[in-house]
Amino acid sequence: MRSNKDNKADILLALSDVAYAAALAGFLDSYGVNVERCHDIAGVLRVAGRRTFDVVVLEVGLEADAGVDLLSFVLQRNPTTSVVLLFDMAQMERALHGVRQGAFFYLPLSCAPSDVAMVVDKALRSRAAQTTVEQYEQTVFEELTGTTPAMQRVVELIRKVAPTDSTVLLLGESGTGKEVVANTLHRLSRRQGRPFVAVNCAALPEGLLESELFGHVKGAFTGAERDKRGLFEEADGGTIFLDEIGDMSPITQAKVLRVLQSGDFRRVGSSTIQHADVRVIAATNRDLTEAVHQNQFREDLYYRLNVIQIRIPPLRERMDALPPLLQHFIQRYNAKYGKNLRGVDDHAMGLLRHYEFPGNVRELESIAAHAVIMADGSQITAEDLPDPVRFGIRPRLALGYRAGEDFMSLNRMEESHIRAALERFSGNQSVAAKKLGISRSTLWRKMNEYGIERSGEGAAGNEE
Repeated sequence: MRSNKDNKADILLALSDVAYAAALAGFLDSYGVNVERCHDIAGVLRVAGRRTFDVVVLEVGLEADAGVDLLSFVLQRNPTTSVVLLFDMAQMERALHGVRQGAFFYLPLSCAPSDVAMVVDKALRSRAAQTTVEQYEQTVFEELTGTTPAMQRVVELIRKVAPTDSTVLLLGESGTGKEVVANTLHRLSRRQGRPFVAVNCAALPEGLLESELFGHVKGAFTGAERDKRGLFEEADGGTIFLDEIGDMSPITQAKVLRVLQSGDFRRVGSSTIQHADVRVIAATNRDLTEAVHQNQFREDLYYRLNVIQIRIPPLRERMDALPPLLQHFIQRYNAKYGKNLRGVDDHAMGLLRHYEFPGNVRELESIAAHAVIMADGSQITAEDLPDPVRFGIRPRLALGYRAGEDFMSLNRMEESHIRAALERFSGNQSVAAKKLGISRSTLWRKMNEYGIERSGEGAAGNEE
């Protein structure tokens, strides 16, 4: 039997049948592990309360009617403990519920001790493999996020809170990578083999969001032609990520609060109470404390969500992460577009380092995709970068978004960029054309097309 540590693995057998526990301990002793036995609820509480174990073999119902949930007690002490449940047939539902709570496996009490020992061995092997995966994922995550004190704090919080079931509130500007952090929290938790479900609360109208989260029954509203499971049901046993929760309506906030308090909810149009065991991670780019003061966000929900708060700094505050992030995206789009780019030349990297990235990591990925598509050589050059990076222009400010305009057509973008270039170079069309990478005749044609007036003598003046 392999241990997940250099020293011997620690196994706890919590079984009422003394003879059965002794036989199982005999099989496990031959594998060179440390085995401790207890046969009643008091023994489990005493032993598991003072130390942690790699694997606990726990008899379902050992606590009888004492009102104590031993599985929860063990996992709260150490969420990474692998629990193998043994049950009789009358307790099968409790055993299944235990697996949903985080138990590793369940077996009938009638199984031979040798079979139970094989499952314990599998649990230890799984723990060893998962530890290796977690260490690798953590290393990659640390490389991609950077080493500034703020990001070191983020990584430290992720490492501490991931193994727990605590709710987490992620704060940060749009595009900083809140969903990546949420996914990392899930993958490093005991729920990592269960679903991770993400929903953007701002992307759906109130009625549709409620149906998506909680489901609906046939006939609940026009178009509800059949029963539909909601995302909380889909995420049962796993994690649900509520992005942009600050944009959620007060009605839906109240229903999410109920799920956080009890795990209970109703599908739209139904009077039947459903239950889901779900860890909730929420995110927003809004100031929720201000939203609470303005009665736009429920105070009780805010405190339920804000057990652990993680602020993710914008990319401009952690530029040490730029090179590894950029290389990560280049590799991704190399594979997608059949390229073999090695990286970025010094000039292009200098331009990127001086760019403010108002769209944060999401914008960096878009820039990398653009550059990989445009690049012809073995490296990305300055000419392969989008114009806002090449010319140091903030997209929303210099590209002339009109009030209420969420997305700009290519023609509007081109027109605005030409106007910005002409303004920057005092109307000198020769210089503007050169900086834009087009001929002067092409610039004239574009100016006529967009109705941009030519300014006096300097319009076609000397290049410098």
